[in-house]
Amino acid sequence: MPVSPARGTGLLGGTFNPPHLGHLAAARHARAELGLERVLLMPAHASPHKLDDEHDPGVEARLQMCRLAVGAEPGLGVCAAEAGREGPSYTAETLALLRERNPSGELTFIVGADTASTLPTWREPRAVLELARLAVVARDGTHIEQVRRRLAPLLEQAGDAADVRYLEMRPVAVSSSAARAAAARGEQLAALVGEPVAAYIAEHRLYRDGGRPA
Repeated sequence: MPVSPARGTGLLGGTFNPPHLGHLAAARHARAELGLERVLLMPAHASPHKLDDEHDPGVEARLQMCRLAVGAEPGLGVCAAEAGREGPSYTAETLALLRERNPSGELTFIVGADTASTLPTWREPRAVLELARLAVVARDGTHIEQVRRRLAPLLEQAGDAADVRYLEMRPVAVSSSAARAAAARGEQLAALVGEPVAAYIAEHRLYRDGGRPA
């Protein structure tokens, strides 16, 4: 069942292919620093920026891995709003849908600094800023000042409708690509993705034999 946002909800979007401990660290950090009621991992059905079908086990597998990653941890959850819609997942369309379901809900869209710097190239980027607060999590190799410069023209257009928060956290040395490569080599993954996700990947032989669930 798709999760509708409540007041003080953070949305951490991405392909989550697979979700890893860095994603969880960003979710926890944003929730604590911004005082959010909860943060939901929101896997895209298909990202318009990362089309890599060869290594995609499918949205249902990625959604299940997100559920396993957050487990029963208080304040974390999963939103299936994008997973249930065919085609590329555009953030502006998703936020408009969630806002329509709950007009009084306060939404915060959480992205890494590297992703935030590409916001001006997204579909309807101004709508993204008008529909949700933007929380930018600094990552190693991407400087906040670079992001500020990239977003400046867009923020000027959005005016008072834009609310951007910049969060700094200690980088977590893990990535989805590194997890996929380790899985392909048959290595242990718990230190990268957590035990429940590692067990799911091993059981279904994900990222091996073409990457689809066995």
